[in-house]
Amino acid sequence: MELTLLGTGAPAGLPRPDCPCAVCAIARGARARAATALLVDGALLLDLTPGAALAAARAGHSLVGVRQVLLTHPHDGPAVDLPAGLPTAGRVPDGRELTLISGHRVRAVPMDHPGTGYEVTSPEGERLLYLPPSGGPAGLAEGLAAYEMVVADVIGRPDAIARLRASGAIGATTDVIAVHIDHDVPGGPELDRRLAAAGARTVPDGTTLIVGEYHAVPDLPRRTLVTGGARSGKSVEAERRLETFPDVVYVATGGTREGDTEWASRVAQHRDRRPGAWRTAETCDLAPLLREEGPPLLIDCLSLWLTDAMDRVGAWDDETWRESGERALRERVTELVAAVRETPRTVVAVTNEVGSGVVPATPAGRRFRDELGRLNAAFAAECEHLLLVVAGQALVLRS
Repeated sequence: MELTLLGTGAPAGLPRPDCPCAVCAIARGARARAATALLVDGALLLDLTPGAALAAARAGHSLVGVRQVLLTHPHDGPAVDLPAGLPTAGRVPDGRELTLISGHRVRAVPMDHPGTGYEVTSPEGERLLYLPPSGGPAGLAEGLAAYEMVVADVIGRPDAIARLRASGAIGATTDVIAVHIDHDVPGGPELDRRLAAAGARTVPDGTTLIVGEYHAVPDLPRRTLVTGGARSGKSVEAERRLETFPDVVYVATGGTREGDTEWASRVAQHRDRRPGAWRTAETCDLAPLLREEGPPLLIDCLSLWLTDAMDRVGAWDDETWRESGERALRERVTELVAAVRETPRTVVAVTNEVGSGVVPATPAGRRFRDELGRLNAAFAAECEHLLLVVAGQALVLRS
């Protein structure tokens, strides 16, 4: 089954008309995207957008052979003229199936957002799932057969990708193509990086893909360390890396602080932005979790783990530090680093950079700064992927 993406952008296109944002300002040339529309084997057009006939011609195709035009979402913009010779565009009621004269079968998939998704099966049996902007499938059962290709709003609805993975509809070899690309993420390397973390990719407008043809799914790094300064966006970046996974354990090392309303507010903000399906474990005993088989771990953060470890060994007292604390802390760090090296799980950990500012005024403060620097370096040495977040922007230090 041959799929040509006549457009890959949001319904308003990219750049958006009259939008002054930075992403739209640089979305020119190869980074510009027309509204998403799919041409399947020259016989089926999914979504009718302005300039569809011209877009097909640029891609080396014609719409002359199109036998069915199906829409996935309400069209809120100006009226779109139907190119001469095309059948009238329409939508299929949820759950209904059409069989085209070309032999393709098209089933309407119910959505949790206004719109209709379509499952397209070729005469040879390859299966494609196409979802509308901001849409995720409703009522998925587990144990579904994996599609050869899923074309969806990966950036706008990562939770929908997670649900498809949980149900089996996205498997290890499913080619996940991101469309409906808007100005939420800068194009180019940053977009590619975000999508790779979700096991997805995007292609330029006019690209023709073969559904079922082998394509290397982006490798997901098994161990990632995200570092940065205070309020740099490092926790948000870490959460993004796992938001398309159906089952994640969020390991909160900060615990609770009775009577501290400001800390409670911070914890609540973190909890509120996590996907509802994630589980939370409030613990600093990381080594046992890392050694176990299980779903991905998001550890936030190593600096609070170190604070707890230094509390336990009495590292804040100079005499205790000299006599036993330093040796005991080294043992704890060695145990943690060994567990990271041997872990069978996907791990994303967050830490802080505290050595780039003012030198702490006390010996205990300088001790914490030094030990966190050592911990970060040792932990990073065991990670395939290392990110530094500055002003909300992630810089790849190792990939």
